[in-house]
Amino acid sequence: MRVVIAPDSLKGTATAADAARAVRSGWLDDRPEDDVVTVPMADGGEGTLDAFAAAYPAAVHVPVTVTGPDGTPVDTHWLHLPDGRAVVELAATSGLPLLGGSLRPETATSRGFGEAIVAALDAGATGLVLGIGGSASTDGGRPVLEALGLTVDASGAVDRSELRPLPTGGVVVLTDVTSPLLGPSGAVAVFGPQKGITPDRAPAFEERLTGWAASLPEVDPATPGSGAAGGVGFGLLAWGATLAPGARAVADVLGLPALLDGADVVVTGEGRFDEQSAAGKVPSVVRALAAEHAPAARVVLVAGEIAARLDDFDAAASLVVLATQTTGEPDDALRDPMRFATIAGQRLARLVG
Repeated sequence: MRVVIAPDSLKGTATAADAARAVRSGWLDDRPEDDVVTVPMADGGEGTLDAFAAAYPAAVHVPVTVTGPDGTPVDTHWLHLPDGRAVVELAATSGLPLLGGSLRPETATSRGFGEAIVAALDAGATGLVLGIGGSASTDGGRPVLEALGLTVDASGAVDRSELRPLPTGGVVVLTDVTSPLLGPSGAVAVFGPQKGITPDRAPAFEERLTGWAASLPEVDPATPGSGAAGGVGFGLLAWGATLAPGARAVADVLGLPALLDGADVVVTGEGRFDEQSAAGKVPSVVRALAAEHAPAARVVLVAGEIAARLDDFDAAASLVVLATQTTGEPDDALRDPMRFATIAGQRLARLVG
């Protein structure tokens, strides 16, 4: 059989490349004669830069030191593509894991992302591809624009006179989020809790974002995706950027549609498969592409945790369940995710093959 393995990263535990490699190893342990292809995926969050690096072997990693989400320096890098564009990943500059497990809802900042963008522009980037998943902050992207030269006075009035112009090749923002900036499906309501915003503080954050939106009336805060990355999507729209579905864009860059042609089995996955997974995240995009390019293929899922119905998948393997069945210790899945991803590959091969 021809098998295509195209997972997202297992957030906080394994990269997409490592997860794909482990699942492939397990599959081949059980079915060594199969043709198994790995296509590590991303959706604009963690792993996006690595996905582009895999697609463009001649791309150059450019080191940069920026302000981390907690205000301390972070040594990271952006990617200079052969065509002159730059890929900058917010998760690598202002991401939640950079807080080291200590959430800072009141003070976490996206400024470092803006600083990395400035570094890429100063290096001559002709266009920008910006992945904005995995942010630690809920600041509306104001610090990003301030790093780019925007000033805001004490009254909230905005001065664009020193704001950097867009590069000639434009700015495309990759995101898997369609939330607006404000309201019950906005940045605070949906994503605030995972960043440490408690219910009693949520109204204050909502008010802050409402005031920020009012200072930039040229952008509708109801725009789908403006609530991405704690409102960084809104800030980048105000700069003039264009939002694009992240997972689909990455799939196109990696040539996934063509690789799916003729596949008998397609394996996808992510850290936690839940109700949000259907809203443009990697598993839903891979499943849709498989239906289009490999309609006869069986589509299966590997996830660190499965917390939603699996109506559209033929089979699934949860690393936590596997850990419990194998050792009795669910935490082992977090301590040794590659072992259990390998086991997941073995079990899916037996089940599907």
